[in-house]
Amino acid sequence: FSHWKGEQQMYKLDIGWPKAPEHFTGQTFCVAVDSLHGLVYVGQRGDNVPKVLVFSEEGYFLHSWNDTVEMPHGIFVWNTETGSSVWITDVGTGKYGHTVKQYSPLGKLMQVLGTPGNAGSSLIPLQFDQPADIFVEETGEIYVVDGDGGMNNRLLKLSDDYKELWLTGTNGSGIGQFKIPHSVTVDAFGRVWVADRGNKRIQVFDKVTGEWLGSWNGCFSEDGPYSVRFTADYKYLIVAQLNINRLAILAAPPVGSIGDCAIVHSVQLADETKPHLVDVDMKSGAVYVAEIGAQQVQKYVPL
Repeated sequence: FSHWKGEQQMYKLDIGWPKAPEHFTGQTFCVAVDSLHGLVYVGQRGDNVPKVLVFSEEGYFLHSWNDTVEMPHGIFVWNTETGSSVWITDVGTGKYGHTVKQYSPLGKLMQVLGTPGNAGSSLIPLQFDQPADIFVEETGEIYVVDGDGGMNNRLLKLSDDYKELWLTGTNGSGIGQFKIPHSVTVDAFGRVWVADRGNKRIQVFDKVTGEWLGSWNGCFSEDGPYSVRFTADYKYLIVAQLNINRLAILAAPPVGSIGDCAIVHSVQLADETKPHLVDVDMKSGAVYVAEIGAQQVQKYVPL
C-alpha cells in the first residue's frame, strides 16, 4: 500500500459542518451517526451544558437533551425495523455514572445497564467501572468495553435481553488482556475489534465465542489507538490517536489471518485538537471526529 503514502488523499474536511459550531459548549467526547435517518449525535461534558446535541448530516442543529447523562464517554446509534435508539456509556462518578444507557432519539431513558453511581468489580458482569464504548449489532447483541481507567479491563458480550454471553479480559499486557480498552466495533466477518489503548495495540476476537484471533502491535508506537470504526466498505479501519492529533487509516484484513497492521493513509489534525472517538456514516462514508481539545466535532468526507 506504500503508493498511497503522501500522494493520494482519501478524505477532505467539510469546513461547512456544522452550520452553527457555537452549539458546542463543552468538551466533545463522542459522536454517533444514524445513517438511516441522516442524524449525528454528539456527547459533550461540562457544567450546565446539554450533554447530547443532535445535528442533521448537513450540519443543522436540531435539538439537545440532558436528563440522566452525567459524563458521556462513548455513544452508538442502534437501528432496527421498529425504530432507532441511542446508547451512551456514562463514566460519571455521581448518581448516574458507571452505566450503559439506552435512550430514545429525543432523549427518553429506556434502559439502564449497571448500577448507577456504583463502580463495579469484574466479578459481576453488569457492574461497570467507567465503561468506555459500546457497539450494538442489528440483532440487538451488545459489545461493551469496560473501562476507561477503572478497575475493569474487559470486553463483554450481552444478548439482546442483556444476559452475559461471554466475557474476556483482565488488567495486563498479555494476549487477551487490556489496559484501558477504549473502543469496540464489529466487522462484516464476525470479528470484534478493540482499541487496547494503554497497550498501544488493537486486539481482535471471534464474536461468537470470544476467542482471541490476533492483535495489531506495529502501528501505534507513537500513541495508542483511541477509536476503532470501519469504513462503509469494511476495507479500512479508522483510528484516532489523541496525543499526536492524528487519524490513522489502516487496511482491514479480509476473512482469514489478522496479520499485522498497515497504515495506508493518515490525516494530521491541528495541534491540541485531541481526537477522542470517531464514527462513520455507513451510507455516505463520511467520518465524524469528536475532538476534546478543539471542543468540536469535525466531518471528513471521502474523496
